[in-house]
Amino acid sequence: MTFRKHEPQTVIDLAVEAGLESIEWGSDVHVSAGNLKLAARVGAQTRAAGLTVASYGSYFRFPWSDPPGEQVNDIIDTAVALGAPRIRVWAGPTGSAHPDSEERARTTQALAEMHRKASRAGLETAIEFHLGTLTDTVDSTLRLLEDLDTDGASAYWQPRIGATDLEAIEDLRRLGDLVSTVHVFSWGAQFERHLLDTREEMWREVTRSVVSLPRVTDLLLEFLPNDDDALLEPETRQLKGWLDEAMERISQ
Repeated sequence: MTFRKHEPQTVIDLAVEAGLESIEWGSDVHVSAGNLKLAARVGAQTRAAGLTVASYGSYFRFPWSDPPGEQVNDIIDTAVALGAPRIRVWAGPTGSAHPDSEERARTTQALAEMHRKASRAGLETAIEFHLGTLTDTVDSTLRLLEDLDTDGASAYWQPRIGATDLEAIEDLRRLGDLVSTVHVFSWGAQFERHLLDTREEMWREVTRSVVSLPRVTDLLLEFLPNDDDALLEPETRQLKGWLDEAMERISQ
């Protein structure tokens, strides 16, 4: 998602040069759902470079207007071909303040079916924590995960747009053990992109928190200012420095 303008191999090369360890490949540009040959090739290229595939970031929203079976199967088959352990999914087309009970029920049912099918293929599912969906607040996210009534479903976490540092940290605290992946970026209230250290205290606290959360496997850098390739290495170094500090702190 960070480098949609680049071909997969260029993204891989940039990640290696920056000292990253994993990549989440998205379905919108780099690895389209249903293109199994492409998925297998990108997965192999990723691993050949010494990186892991963190997850398959789908952009399909639930429920679909078309019959969902083929689309669900395409997502799952592509994730398997890519070698991704997890699929990122989205919780519906509208925010939690707007859908009626029937729409929420349809979305929940579709997500549960997706999770069951993915589990049978040996995959996890995790729901994007994002505005304009049923996971735009912590309360709605917790309710949705409870209503899914499935073992193993998890959530991403990222700072809500417009949330203060304290509010973002409180969101993460409340989601806690349900979080499996963190999207890392520093945005302003008008979606303007900033360097990570503009919210340094928040990210220091976030890294101190996530190293103790048992399900978190990846912190994924997203949306560098101006999509500038040259910022990837220093932003990676900054994030890894905070992580090293957090790990040292809990080891003492």
